[in-house]
Amino acid sequence: MTSALPFDDFRNLLDSLPAADLKAEARVRTLLAKADKPVNSLGRVEDIAAWLAAWSGRAPPAVTRPLMAVFAGNHGVVRHGISTRPVAATANAVELCAAGGAAINQICIANDLGLKVFDLALHIPTSDITEDAALDERGCAATMAFGMEAIAGGTDLLCLGDLGVGNSTVGAALFAALLGGRGADWIGPGSGADAAMQARKAKVIDAALAFHGHHLEDPLEALRRVGGREFAAIAGAILAARMQQIPVLLDGFAATAAAAVLHAANPAALDHCLLASLSPEPAHARAAEHLGLRPLLDLGIGHGEGAGAALAAGLVKAAALTSSGMAAAVRG
Repeated sequence: MTSALPFDDFRNLLDSLPAADLKAEARVRTLLAKADKPVNSLGRVEDIAAWLAAWSGRAPPAVTRPLMAVFAGNHGVVRHGISTRPVAATANAVELCAAGGAAINQICIANDLGLKVFDLALHIPTSDITEDAALDERGCAATMAFGMEAIAGGTDLLCLGDLGVGNSTVGAALFAALLGGRGADWIGPGSGADAAMQARKAKVIDAALAFHGHHLEDPLEALRRVGGREFAAIAGAILAARMQQIPVLLDGFAATAAAAVLHAANPAALDHCLLASLSPEPAHARAAEHLGLRPLLDLGIGHGEGAGAALAAGLVKAAALTSSGMAAAVRG
């Protein structure tokens, strides 16, 4: 960071986002229109192919180096009894991924995806958002910058997911801060919360909103105050992908909340993103609609780990191959 304040560089990036390659998008749509099939008969598959072309600049598009990036963080607010799982479950899930035994490992193998899982200082949970900012500005900016490194080594499709005990509550707090409402408007069962626990989740969010007050009017301040490390890293990864013209698949409630931060700062910030699937969290569909994100899949996946994005990546790869194969036939 070279500016006076840690967030300044991110604000500058959000003010200068690259646009889509409309010529590449139009070429794909033209090729598909000329193909030997009924007009628009492939439905959203054609839209996905055009989206890939627009955000990769390749027509027809190709997906040869897809990457699944999962960011794991822990939250101090868990001390209020807002999750059915202990904090240690986050590290256990990361270890299972490292051992190859998690669901995400199998889905990545099935769809030939690279996999990176990032442990974001799990031994140091963020501060309790009801009485302090989750992160200071420097720490939040550094975590966003770390998330930007997810694309290091190259990728042409970035899939983003999360792990974090209590992060459905934190995600709900972010949605409330960014989109309005109270805790009860955004909470859900998460990993299995009963009615009493959901009431605690709503109370915690309301306390956090009251404590941070008008500071939450700034999206990046909301991120650092009521968010967490995985949210900051995902926001950074989305932004880095945009600057490098890399299409993004988002997965789950937490990743959508992280994306909402960027959307609040610049409504065009998510144009290179598709939502893989909706989680069972009741408010996820409402948030997605507000952000203009229409899910590709509806499988009821609330597992985390980016499972929905990894599954949707198979669909995106198929759309790219469909486009390129039919384009070759048209040229022939």
